[in-house]
Amino acid sequence: MFAPDAEPTPRLARFALWTLIANVLVVLWGAVVRATGAGAGCGSHWPLCNGQVVPRSPTIATLVELTHRVTSGVALLLVMILAVWCFRALPRRHPGRRAAATAAVLMVVEAGIGAGLVLFSLVGRDASVGRAAYMGLHLAVTFLLLAALALTAWWATGAPPVRLAGRATVFLAVGAAGLLLVGASGAVAALGDTLFPAGSLAAGMRQDVTPGAHFLLRLRVVHPLLATTVGAYLLLLPQLVGAARRSRIARRLGSAMSLLALAQVALGAVNLGLLAPVGLQLLHLLLADAVWVALVLFAAAVLADARPVTVAAAVRTEMAERAAALPRR
Repeated sequence: MFAPDAEPTPRLARFALWTLIANVLVVLWGAVVRATGAGAGCGSHWPLCNGQVVPRSPTIATLVELTHRVTSGVALLLVMILAVWCFRALPRRHPGRRAAATAAVLMVVEAGIGAGLVLFSLVGRDASVGRAAYMGLHLAVTFLLLAALALTAWWATGAPPVRLAGRATVFLAVGAAGLLLVGASGAVAALGDTLFPAGSLAAGMRQDVTPGAHFLLRLRVVHPLLATTVGAYLLLLPQLVGAARRSRIARRLGSAMSLLALAQVALGAVNLGLLAPVGLQLLHLLLADAVWVALVLFAAAVLADARPVTVAAAVRTEMAERAAALPRR
């Protein structure tokens, strides 16, 4: 049985952290693929690139897309190694095991979504509803994957598991749902910026409100409103969950999350004013990932189960498990 004060595994925690960083880099390169229109660089072939393992005389778009596929494959391998390592190094019922297993499943789902974008030709200049839905789903799954990896690293350090009880759970769940929605709408807005670039901020605003405007242009207006609302909520979240009465690490994570959320809203305004240049889009996405990870770890620290696990309780649980495993006559 797992106890909250289980022995930390520093090497495993470091590997989980590097796996998280590797996946963030893959996410950023995926944004480069979308922003440069290189998603069709390998045609409609997957996992092959233009029907070949190593394409001959590749274009720049082909190299960009192929690099994304190779790095995604490396990231998938890292996640699978992490999952196996967790199951070998961590005791039964350790939350790190569940987090790593969840990350492995989400990584497979993420790969399937990426393959679907290519096989259904939802790349390049495609501006369909299907592509917009895929992009939103892609971002949401990515966020969940990063959360699972962050929690794997967190719990591998010996941090206690969470206890989902009380009003703090509700407040944190609302914040997480709101941030997921902001991320999904941001992916759709970025797609609109790529497919329908504007010459100026005024021209872009006219595009968004013109009668008969493409649905991506109309949805582009939603993201800043959602981001501002959720950003304000995240600033208040530490007070709502009583972070001042929590552990020092919880207070620090709450402060970090609030500062990152404030910086993200400010950067979003700059991004909007400068018509979303690719470099600023990448920084905006990186900061979004940082806000999300900070929120997840803040929630884990706030909801940490501080209840003591007595020896007697552990023995009773172990005996009950063994009794349940005995064959019945």
